[in-house]
Amino acid sequence: MSTGPFLYDEGPEQLHTGTPRRSGKLLVLVFGATAVVAVLMAVLLPLVKGSAEDQAREVTGVFLAALDQGDTETAYGLLCEDERARLAPEDISAEYVAGEGVGRVVSVEGGDGERSREVDVEWSGGGRARFVVVNSDGPHVCGVA
Repeated sequence: MSTGPFLYDEGPEQLHTGTPRRSGKLLVLVFGATAVVAVLMAVLLPLVKGSAEDQAREVTGVFLAALDQGDTETAYGLLCEDERARLAPEDISAEYVAGEGVGRVVSVEGGDGERSREVDVEWSGGGRARFVVVNSDGPHVCGVA
C-alpha cells in the first residue's frame, strides 16, 4: 500500500469492488446429475414397467378378471381404439369369452422387435382363445387371433 498523498481523502479504493462471481462448477454439476438421472431412468424403466411379455400377461389378466366380474367398462377401457370403435361395452363378453368359468393366461408369444403379442387364454370350464395385445401407449387388447 502506498502512504503518499492521496487525491481523495478516503484513501485508495480496492480494485475489485463488485460482488464476487461464482465459478460454473455448480451449474455443470446440476446439468451432469440431470443427465445421469435421465440415463438411469431410461435404463431402469423396463425393470419398473416389466417386459413386453409381462405387460401383455398383466393386461390380459386384468381384462379377463373384469369380464369375469361383469365389469364391462374396465374391460372396454383395456381395448385398443379400433376395438372400442367396433364394439359396444355390452358386446365385449360375446366377442372375447370363449368358454365357461374363469379365464386365465396360459402363455405369451411374440418377438422382441414386434409391437404385438399373442396371449393364449384358457377357461376353467373348457375353451381356448388367443388374444392379440398391442403395445401402443400402453398394452391394449386388440382382438382375437
